[in-house]
Amino acid sequence: MDLKELISVARGESSADLLLKNARIINTFTGTIEQSNVAIYGDRIAGVGDYDNAREIIDLQGHYLAPGLINGHVHIESSMLHPARYAQTVVPHGTSTVVTDLHEIANVCGPKGIRFVMDWAENLPLDMLFMVPSCVPATDLETSGAKIDIAEIKKLLAVPGVIGLGEMMNFPGVVNANEEVLDKLVASKGRVIDGHSPGLSGKELNAYIAAGIFSDHESTTMEEGREKLERGMYLMIREGSSEKNLDALLPLVTDKTYHRCLFVVDDRSCSDLLHEGDIDAVVRKAINRGLEPVQAIQMATINAAQYFRLYDRGAIAPGYLADLITVSNLAKLEIDRVFYKGKLVAKQGKPLFTLPHIPLELTDTVHINPLTAESLSATSKKRGNLSHETRPVIEIVPGQIVTKKRMEGVEIVNGAVMPDLKRDILKLVVVERHKASGNIGLGLVKGFGLKRGALASSIAHDSHNIVVVGTNNLDILRAIEEIQKLQGGLVVCADHKILASLPLPIAGLLSPEPVELVVAQFEQLERVAASLGNLPPAPFSILSFLALPVIPELRLTDLGLVDVMAFRLIG
Repeated sequence: MDLKELISVARGESSADLLLKNARIINTFTGTIEQSNVAIYGDRIAGVGDYDNAREIIDLQGHYLAPGLINGHVHIESSMLHPARYAQTVVPHGTSTVVTDLHEIANVCGPKGIRFVMDWAENLPLDMLFMVPSCVPATDLETSGAKIDIAEIKKLLAVPGVIGLGEMMNFPGVVNANEEVLDKLVASKGRVIDGHSPGLSGKELNAYIAAGIFSDHESTTMEEGREKLERGMYLMIREGSSEKNLDALLPLVTDKTYHRCLFVVDDRSCSDLLHEGDIDAVVRKAINRGLEPVQAIQMATINAAQYFRLYDRGAIAPGYLADLITVSNLAKLEIDRVFYKGKLVAKQGKPLFTLPHIPLELTDTVHINPLTAESLSATSKKRGNLSHETRPVIEIVPGQIVTKKRMEGVEIVNGAVMPDLKRDILKLVVVERHKASGNIGLGLVKGFGLKRGALASSIAHDSHNIVVVGTNNLDILRAIEEIQKLQGGLVVCADHKILASLPLPIAGLLSPEPVELVVAQFEQLERVAASLGNLPPAPFSILSFLALPVIPELRLTDLGLVDVMAFRLIG
């Protein structure tokens, strides 16, 4: 961009490259709507006003013009889409900037996985900005495929496009002043540091914030969100595929607080992205719940930009990036055109850009020791044909990724702990898949509703070992073997047969295929899974979080059951 020429266009002396006429402009600074024209030179907005001279003129005929949307916290890997396919999917929904923490692929492939996404992002018509994963591995309570230490964090912080430190999930490590954790925070001083502090309050919350962490996306109640706002945190209101906190937190958004609130998705499935949208779907839902439309757009644009110190986006103003969306119906946020850096890149929900050939990369990442059905049985010291024992059980909380710790009586048959389908207590298995260590975590889960068969996935936050829920050992074993054969993916098995699958050969997390094909496979998978019982919505998403030992209360990793609040293995 020629700065002298930009100024000349702004003064009205030179022709703009593009003029958007007769727009109702969403002013995210003042929360108002103004009728005017917008002159664009190169990738920048030159000015807002009575401009009339340009090489290309588009008459918006009174449609609304808003800044491109910013998704301030997302793990793009949760879409199961290659980075290029992800861009093809979200750009038509108005997303022009994503701030992503790649700790999913980093836990499998380390820095190599991060650079894989960075390399692809360079040529996509949206900005992917990166937060260095702070917790690879997330904890020492599981086995991951890689480790990003303080030396590697310092290297990554120096890479262009890296803007801060990703969510500090090891909140006990912060509160208890763990040396390794503090080294990471000190290395990131002066950068944005994202938070992850589910359930923290009082002096422990004070300690966490005092360490320089000023955002959180884990609030699930008004009380929790209010305290974090009062203590100076930005409140990231999350509405993902399985983590739905909008309804609980939206009452906190008032004229006094909205500027400290922003919308994020955290994890959003390919199906939801295709059918409902990305951050636009969250804005749309907030408006539908009663939030004033301009305020909702501010929370998806300028608020995110201000928090992440992205002072060149989030508004329609001179010198800002020409990342823009046109909206035909503001109340429904119906997006017509999407501009990225002054270029039209999507129209009427369709991308206007093509992708190069997508080769298979980061394959051959699933390595497990041979298993038997017997190795999948939790054992007890009690012997005999039949006895009973009290065991910890992970209870699913509908619509949330937090779980409850329950103590339930279970049957012991010949020394093996048995599932109880009548009480919806199923077997949960986590198999280490990075180093073929032979580690197997065995537990019980309540709330899945499975009546027969098994579901298995190589997506298991955050270390992404193989996680399986099932009614019997033989189906669980068959599902694990299929995951290994596919080198990653999602599987439904019953009666020792594979009924449906979705291959994810890139790091065991991503597919190179077009979103329509991936969604078709994924939806077929969910339909088949639903036929095996009374399953909750998004069962594979729920399954993927049951191995995440940084979300209360009880989880299962390849090392065993984890009491998250005590931050220790209990079996």
